[in-house]
Amino acid sequence: MNKKTRLTRKKNPARLRCPYCGSPVQLRSADGIYQNNSDNAMLYVCQRYPACDAYVRAHPGTNQPMGDLANGDLRALRCQAHRSFDQLHQSGRMSRDAAYRWLSARLSLPLDATHIGSMGEYYCRQVIEACETLGMRSRRIAPQSRSEASGGVSA
Repeated sequence: MNKKTRLTRKKNPARLRCPYCGSPVQLRSADGIYQNNSDNAMLYVCQRYPACDAYVRAHPGTNQPMGDLANGDLRALRCQAHRSFDQLHQSGRMSRDAAYRWLSARLSLPLDATHIGSMGEYYCRQVIEACETLGMRSRRIAPQSRSEASGGVSA
């Protein structure tokens, strides 16, 4: 398979199965799962929901899953990983594309596989740790005044 095919290949939603219990997955409204579904979100949900709490949101208008199905613990970890990662580009420290390239290199993953919505617990924890480490490094550098940075003495 060439690179272009690999990058453009989409998941076939009709073939999705729950990674936790193996049950088929169905596309349905997020009503009853999300407290507020004012944007009419659609989800791919394990047919055993709520006994099996696995689901993933669909991209609006395309019905393509935004990632892989996840249970509550993994969804919470992915949210935390996204919050940590999003600070890199939302703070202006780097562009979104540069942040993904940095994360790809840091995790030794191909760029097209660097998608938090498809990561498991291990990689989500790696994202959080890498982003926090980078953030702590920048906080150690940030308080330095211009005169200190140029070798001068500050008052």
